[in-house]
Amino acid sequence: MEEQFILRVPPNVAERIERLLNENNASSSEDKSLDLQFVEDGRSGTFVIGDEHFPASLLDLPAVVESYKTYDDNSLVKTADIGQIIMVRESGDAAPDVIECRHGLTPPMRDARRRRFRREPDLNPELVSRVEKDLLKIIAGGTAENLDVEVAEQEGEENARSANKKPAATPASKHDVPETHTNAGDADRSDSDESDESV
Repeated sequence: MEEQFILRVPPNVAERIERLLNENNASSSEDKSLDLQFVEDGRSGTFVIGDEHFPASLLDLPAVVESYKTYDDNSLVKTADIGQIIMVRESGDAAPDVIECRHGLTPPMRDARRRRFRREPDLNPELVSRVEKDLLKIIAGGTAENLDVEVAEQEGEENARSANKKPAATPASKHDVPETHTNAGDADRSDSDESDESV
């Protein structure tokens, strides 16, 4: 697998990069070099094209994106899982204060972290440590401290549920209705037997 990232640049920089990549002879271009340098924190840096410097930030994507390549326009080969994006900004733009990009790459992934993913539960650290101790005691062959309280609560809930249940309905009794016989005269013929005696 390859290591890949997504580079998002302003439109004027994108035109310059495309022109640089499409030219056969790069020495005739004023944008002779591309460079990306990060400072020690690994999240902020500088993108250099030609003699211009642009601030850049490394952000995590809200979801992993798979990239594929093809050689015959028929079968695809997965090349990488992409989880980060490098955002190049204009010089006057403010740097993002978070390490995760709010939006995904496509319109359905707009504001993806808030709309599509479950929030992390707010857990009380004391409760977590108490449950952990109880589990360790159970594994060691002992009993949990709060087991009696929880069993009593569960029994109370079951009693409340059974009290709320409706009694089962009894089927209504059928009145004595004589059955009608369609083939009363012919005991050996059924309704589905159709014989053509004209043949």
